[in-house]
Amino acid sequence: MIVATIDVLPGYEVVEVFGLVRGATVRAGHLGGDISALLTNIVGGEVGEYTKLLAEAREQALDRMTAEARALGANGIIGTRFTGTEIASGAAEMLVYGTAVKLLKI
Repeated sequence: MIVATIDVLPGYEVVEVFGLVRGATVRAGHLGGDISALLTNIVGGEVGEYTKLLAEAREQALDRMTAEARALGANGIIGTRFTGTEIASGAAEMLVYGTAVKLLKI
């Protein structure tokens, strides 16, 4: 499965468009991570627990989107975008979406 943020892939032709596909997940931190984040916030630096949590959320959302595209018969997704938002205190949604297509190598 080719997943790209661009709409035109050099060396490929879009021969069929299946439409919008998406994947989402909602993740929340845990008390240990929240305490670590609070301490890091005081002294500064990267909050490793949250960085890891967001990376895992992006991968899960991407996996869900590609599974939806495969189920439609697509072999590519173009125009891919990621977005995230806090939906509750300590919980965030990660959403990825794009256009499922059938690509032909030229």
